[in-house]
Amino acid sequence: MSKVKRLSIGLTALTLAATGTLVACSNADSSSSGSASSTKAEGGGSSSGSGPARNPYLAADHYAITHLDSAQSDSFPDPIPRGTFHIDPKAMPRVPVGPVSIMTLASTSDKYRWISSSAGVRYVDVSDGGFKEVAALDTPGVAPISPQALDQVLDQNFTDAGQIQNAIAQDWGGANWTRIANGVYGLVDKDNRVYFNTFDSQLFIFALKNKDKPEDGIEVVKHVDLKQYLGTKTTSLGMPENIVGVSMTYDGHVVVASSRGLMVFDRDLDGTPQQVRFGGDETVSNSMANDEHGGIYIASDKVMRKVVWTGSKLSTEESDGAWSSPYDFGRQPPAVKFGIGTGSTPTLMGYGKDDDELVVITDGADHMKLVAFWRNKIPEGFAQKPGAKSNRIADQIEVTAGQTDPKPEFIQSEQSVVVNGYGAFVVQNIGAGGEPDRLVDVLANGPVDAPPHGMQRFEWDPKAHQWNSVWERGDVVSTSMVPATSTDTGIVFVNGYSKADGWEVTGLDWKTGETVHRTIFGQSNLGNGAYAIVEGLPNGDLLFNSVGGPFRAKIAGK
Repeated sequence: MSKVKRLSIGLTALTLAATGTLVACSNADSSSSGSASSTKAEGGGSSSGSGPARNPYLAADHYAITHLDSAQSDSFPDPIPRGTFHIDPKAMPRVPVGPVSIMTLASTSDKYRWISSSAGVRYVDVSDGGFKEVAALDTPGVAPISPQALDQVLDQNFTDAGQIQNAIAQDWGGANWTRIANGVYGLVDKDNRVYFNTFDSQLFIFALKNKDKPEDGIEVVKHVDLKQYLGTKTTSLGMPENIVGVSMTYDGHVVVASSRGLMVFDRDLDGTPQQVRFGGDETVSNSMANDEHGGIYIASDKVMRKVVWTGSKLSTEESDGAWSSPYDFGRQPPAVKFGIGTGSTPTLMGYGKDDDELVVITDGADHMKLVAFWRNKIPEGFAQKPGAKSNRIADQIEVTAGQTDPKPEFIQSEQSVVVNGYGAFVVQNIGAGGEPDRLVDVLANGPVDAPPHGMQRFEWDPKAHQWNSVWERGDVVSTSMVPATSTDTGIVFVNGYSKADGWEVTGLDWKTGETVHRTIFGQSNLGNGAYAIVEGLPNGDLLFNSVGGPFRAKIAGK
């Protein structure tokens, strides 16, 4: 057994990371110090263009849609600094809302941001280093949980799952995992309107009552009950078809994903939508990516698809550029993840004129693979890869995530693939425990149940049309928060837990895997990102979307 493997097994999660001095080591020299094992990426350092095209119908270049842009790249430009920072979440400016606050969305003004939480929306002034709520609206039909009741649960020191269940029953009105589905995949359009869906398949457009005076409040400008367009057959997740997420085409049409199909509305949600239905044995549990040519990329638990909005119709015809491909799926893991297929919202890769144009996911195999599909034309002469289910699959590679033999039963993820250039980053989300209700599970994951370890960075080789592993970290924890990368400082960020230091955001160097950033929150449950996404602010502060509401972690200038 190599030194790297002994270290990743023998030390408590994140203990090594605390030194901030780990370096990548080659598999060819396993005696080198450090815990970021590496495989050289042959010819994988080339660019893949300047990034996705700006969607003119979104409020901003970044943060106006879940996963940060239309390509769902999970990449942002804000310069989160390197270093170690100790932050008390209760001392930071916070908007208490939730439980689970998926994202702090961009508005059309740099001074303000929208919060999309499981309860509804908030409008926040982020100017001058602040983070102050100026307007709020709970989603009609969704029972609000007061800040006092929210903290009554989150202030506890969790010791077992039963304690969490009792606290939720007593203080949160018996809320369960279905609450998490509210507002998960929303967006803000160019007119500063928020599109917000609920688990009960209601779609709302929220807007300021007075765009020049936000303190006048927020109103519902449109509401559509989408159940009329859905089937009643139970999905593989054991529930009727429901709305999963919302996106927007580059010509300003609203795309709504259900667990069994797609529909397209005009931007005001008027009239009857156009629809495409998927197979009756398929279930979609994640959102979609969009390109500037009308491509809509969406994965069920068995099939990856490109559906095309032509400008006048929603098409699955090959003549319009649409396609579908099966991929490997497996079993339902015991924690964090929903379903037997991919846990990823598809992510686009490759934007330059001569680049390989790909869309990437992780699959549903027990030991997942990183899978790249040709998103447009398949190169002439391209031969189907061994083990791939179709010629549409450009390549796939098993994710080991730094796990040593014998590997755990599951190496799986509920998070989308972080993409920067031709680089891709994935996390391993499945720990040794697991609670049936995912709201209980996400609170227990770490403090009560052993947290998951492992993550890996890959690079696409456009000459060989293949993935190569660059580095992997088997010692670092990522529980359930969506990772994201700062392209300015070259750091990819994850949220994890250790008994020694509690909750933290750990930043790894994109090129080497070295630990170069730690924001340590301690044992406060407000350090749990709970299915949300890591974000930054222009001055370098960390915008942390906590289970109990987002707060501004003031690390810039320290």
